[in-house]
Amino acid sequence: MEAAVFSAELARSATMRTVMLRYAHALFNQVAQSAACNHFHSLQQRCCRWMLMTHDRMQSDEFLLTQEFLAMMLGVQRTGVSKAAAALQGAGLIRYRRGVVTILDRRGLRQRSCECYGVSKREFDRLLGDPPVHPAQAREVRPRQGRAVRD
Repeated sequence: MEAAVFSAELARSATMRTVMLRYAHALFNQVAQSAACNHFHSLQQRCCRWMLMTHDRMQSDEFLLTQEFLAMMLGVQRTGVSKAAAALQGAGLIRYRRGVVTILDRRGLRQRSCECYGVSKREFDRLLGDPPVHPAQAREVRPRQGRAVRD
């Protein structure tokens, strides 16, 4: 879409403007949370956070995520991501082959992640609404005080 068309649509539609502003707000919050996370949490916790965030936006337990890309996003060397992914695979949480991640145990991955995942997810969901639940996330639903909750 050309920028002029996008700008015209934003000017025409208050709903689109609101959604785009909420998305920008969610993105800025995520960037700020990631900066703090990179400073305070272990590489393995941050890998778990990224895999969970990616999984949240996919319609499958399997998705493309190269070690090179993950290393760039986390600001580390690829060898560090390789070691973290091997540990997660050894724990039975993921399967990782040639840039393809398969989430095997989302709950276990969530337990190894830092609190930044939950903070970012709650804020994203608050601003943009809960995304559709795919089967892997539905397995996490558990009763709590007579009601179902996710993450």
